[in-house]
Amino acid sequence: MGSSLSTTSSSSSVPETKLEAKMVEAMRRRASQGTPIKSFNTIILKFPKIDESFRNCNTIFHQFDEDSNGAIDHQELKNCFRKLEINFSDEEITDLFKACDMNEDLGIKFNEFIVLLCLVYLFKEDPTSIQARSRLGLPNLEATFETLVNAFVFLDKNKDGYVSKNEMVEAINETTAGERSSGRIAMRRFGEMDWDKNGAVSFKEFLFAFTRWIGIDEHDDEEEKDGDVEV
Repeated sequence: MGSSLSTTSSSSSVPETKLEAKMVEAMRRRASQGTPIKSFNTIILKFPKIDESFRNCNTIFHQFDEDSNGAIDHQELKNCFRKLEINFSDEEITDLFKACDMNEDLGIKFNEFIVLLCLVYLFKEDPTSIQARSRLGLPNLEATFETLVNAFVFLDKNKDGYVSKNEMVEAINETTAGERSSGRIAMRRFGEMDWDKNGAVSFKEFLFAFTRWIGIDEHDDEEEKDGDVEV
């Protein structure tokens, strides 16, 4: 499934992984269905509810962190998938682990775990996955994950599976039309999302930025709030 995706704008920076190709394909498919989100303000207004939903993932996280060291290692992730009967191959699990271990410390922290859950949800939207999603506790999170998918689709104006700088500017301008600060705000938000600085934001990068926007990061033990919800 990778060759038809190799011309995407992100390929100029980092070789595209199979998982990223799958993610782009899924987001393109979802983009064809449209999105109910009409402005960036709509996304911002959902921050408190999404924050609450994310923090409720703590129970699931600690259940999977078998040695209680504050991170889920590769073997623990494989154990999770086996217990939940999520049919990912060893290669897919490894790719997913590497994709979500943004700090490359061989452990999935809480914020990284939230991103991982959302990607599992995105990839497993088929009738055979209902039971696995139920065991994962995803039914209570589905509305949140759908909001995030819809938010990304709103930003991805050309429906290519990535958000560009121009698309971010367009989205912010739609919300703050006529405000001189809109361009600056758009550039800051885009910079927060574009981790690898290649000019194209994937859904995974968007998810990591979102956890920071609502105040969840790997040092979330004290449940600090970011407080910055400026458009």
